[in-house]
Amino acid sequence: MPGKPLLPLAAVCLLALPLTACGGGSAASDENVVTVYSADGLKGENGDGWYDQVFKDFENETGIKVEYVEGGSGEMVQRATREKRNAQADVLVTLPPFIQQADGKGLLQKYAPEGVDRVNGADKAANGTWTAVVNNYFGFVHNTKELKQPPTTWEDLLDPTYENKLQYSTPGVAGDGTAVLIKAMHDFGGERPAMEYLKKLQANNVGPSASTGKLAPKVDKGELLAANGDVQMNFAQSKSMPNLGIWFPAREGGKPTTFALPYAAGLVSDAPHGENGRKLLDYMLGQKAQRQVSEIGGGFAARQDVKATDANAIELAKLMDGVEIFEPDWNDVEENLTSYVDAWKSATGS
Repeated sequence: MPGKPLLPLAAVCLLALPLTACGGGSAASDENVVTVYSADGLKGENGDGWYDQVFKDFENETGIKVEYVEGGSGEMVQRATREKRNAQADVLVTLPPFIQQADGKGLLQKYAPEGVDRVNGADKAANGTWTAVVNNYFGFVHNTKELKQPPTTWEDLLDPTYENKLQYSTPGVAGDGTAVLIKAMHDFGGERPAMEYLKKLQANNVGPSASTGKLAPKVDKGELLAANGDVQMNFAQSKSMPNLGIWFPAREGGKPTTFALPYAAGLVSDAPHGENGRKLLDYMLGQKAQRQVSEIGGGFAARQDVKATDANAIELAKLMDGVEIFEPDWNDVEENLTSYVDAWKSATGS
């Protein structure tokens, strides 16, 4: 999921660079900063995303500068894991099942942000280590210009039309890539039939991608005809990418399905600026920021008491109409993620 820096409010650093490359100095040496490691998707292509607005407002109101590092969901957890004995991040934002994975690795500490009592129980940790800050749903995109007949089913994607014109992000690395496995296992009725399908799909698949956000621009340009994504990110991207169509694959003869894939945030264990991290979590879950989730970010508010009525919220509601929403067994996914990814690698030769 893409993101470009809006300096000096937030500095985006390449994963290969040391943290000192962010903002010209080590976050640990500056008391007026808070460092966020986040899955990509909430930062706008042109500095117009939810993060851009929220970080700007937060800095203006608190004087605390946000240092921002983004990547795939799995990448962010891996980086935080490597730094566990010398934590550099204060706040970690990632998608399921990686937020549960981070918790299981001891990367998060308990903190209840203001307003967390207004978040649905399924969208926050029972032990108080993380909470959704933006709700979201898994989906796919297709090119509305090049395709005379848009895809509606998984089976449609097996057509030779999509040879070398289809791509999905890497399971186990990207949150949305992992979501491909979760949805396929649900829709096809188990691991084995899902892997049998993905083996067939591999004939059309371009290959791995660590970041889902890089796929939508390719779909918009016609380099790809279909790719995976998520509603929040792709809806926001569609404002500047007119050829993106969001859809939810169904089994042939069945209903389109999806599941919630929220951006979940937690306070990092031994965070160098823990108090600033708490303030940012409070701010992101506050009424003002939550009202901006759909209006600016194209997502869904995490707080149940925030009822958005803006034009984006109305359009998003129409998009979700008629789509069957299921709830994955996240405990099972977390426990068996490695074996599911291994099965996918074996099936696809990845």
